[in-house]
Amino acid sequence: MESSLTHVMLVSFPGQGHINPLLRLGKLLASKGLLVTFVTTEEPHGKKMRQANDIQDGLLKPVGLGFLRFEFFDDGFTPDDFESKHTSGALFTLLEVAGKREIKNLVERYVEKKQPVRCLINNAFVPWVGEMAEELQIPSAVLWVQSCACLTAYYYYQNQLVNFPTKTEPETNVEVPFMPLVLKHDEIPSFLHPSCRFSVFKNLILQQTKRLPKTFSVLIDTFEELEKDIIDHMSQLCPEVIINPIGPLFMMAKTTSSDIKGDISGSLNQCMEWLDSKEPSSIVYISFGTAVHLQQEQIDEIAQGLLSSGLSFLWVVRPPMKGLSLAPHVLPPELEERGMFVEWCPQERVLAHPAVACFLSHCGWNSTVEALSSGVPIVCLPQWGDQVTNAVYVVDVFKAGVRLGRGEVGDEKIVSREVVEEKLLEATVGEKAVELRENALRWKKEAEVSMGCGGSSDRNFGEFVDKLVATL
Repeated sequence: MESSLTHVMLVSFPGQGHINPLLRLGKLLASKGLLVTFVTTEEPHGKKMRQANDIQDGLLKPVGLGFLRFEFFDDGFTPDDFESKHTSGALFTLLEVAGKREIKNLVERYVEKKQPVRCLINNAFVPWVGEMAEELQIPSAVLWVQSCACLTAYYYYQNQLVNFPTKTEPETNVEVPFMPLVLKHDEIPSFLHPSCRFSVFKNLILQQTKRLPKTFSVLIDTFEELEKDIIDHMSQLCPEVIINPIGPLFMMAKTTSSDIKGDISGSLNQCMEWLDSKEPSSIVYISFGTAVHLQQEQIDEIAQGLLSSGLSFLWVVRPPMKGLSLAPHVLPPELEERGMFVEWCPQERVLAHPAVACFLSHCGWNSTVEALSSGVPIVCLPQWGDQVTNAVYVVDVFKAGVRLGRGEVGDEKIVSREVVEEKLLEATVGEKAVELRENALRWKKEAEVSMGCGGSSDRNFGEFVDKLVATL
């Protein structure tokens, strides 16, 4: 039976913030009657995903009307040498060389099994997947896991359509037509700023942006109501590309019956039971994603600001990524009386819990969309990349958050405990807090409408699947 299904291969960059949305897309595609093969590396998450989901490589798992399976490959990466290879860019070279070889082998193997791959879909940090698709004469699509505003900024930079900061003029502001505001030099995606330490990510994203006209479709984890003007502008700017907002993917994926997980650790019951015991809108949820590691000095200031505010909290304190020369964060013992520390939690369920008053976040796009779609105001402490752009949109455009910091380009100073206390209280107590909550709840309603039957994201996703099945 599976040989008669349209076969789509998804290839993910091996980062948790990339795996999760692409896996959600995979489950959605499978639920509509497609055969989906999800491919990523053995390290650092493949082994854990296999254990969490009882996965056998290549074994089909039924999802809705279709099937999903996993293939993991070795790219030569070991966690112990992460730091040296990450900073030199060698990690990405290893990934590309091994990935191209593995994808070609997999595609050929499935041709022999009479399950030819009809479309290759990748996320942003593996642009070479598009090259492989072109070489193998297979249509390709991209899942963009940042905002459409950030995609537009990269497109404008790639094609030199407006002025961006340079080494000689580092404080140039950026004015992109149809963006609702002018981005200051420290509000553009920081990979585009000449002072950014992560030039390897800039190069990867620009490679992907350059390839946009060759893609079958650009799927974006956003929804039309959230970024309508910029989505329309991007569609006009690049008419040869179909721009498909299909988010929020975390909400769309809930419509499937699959229990396959991308999040691969943690104790679910402990933190949810703890939240159940708390009053409505009484808890500050704190998490800085899987890649951000704040300085200990900043952690100290956040801890003291929390203590002074008198607010209770649920704080995700992750150990440093394996292979990095970073010490685990130390928190004051007296803080334990006011809240709960965990290494992992089911963020979607936490944000949906009535006890949560606000979200102190690094403003990664996954976290931003999940908070807005759950009706939770955000206290923004961005660090780098798209986080700084997301933060300015949350505060100045979506009107659903307050700013705590400006990121690595804007300032390298530590945000003081006094400012932490002030902004947490601003987001949880008083007229401003009420206004933020009302705005966030408005976005929640818009998100629910977009993914509901006949909504913009539901319609866009359905049209994408129909075109996949009919023409590929």
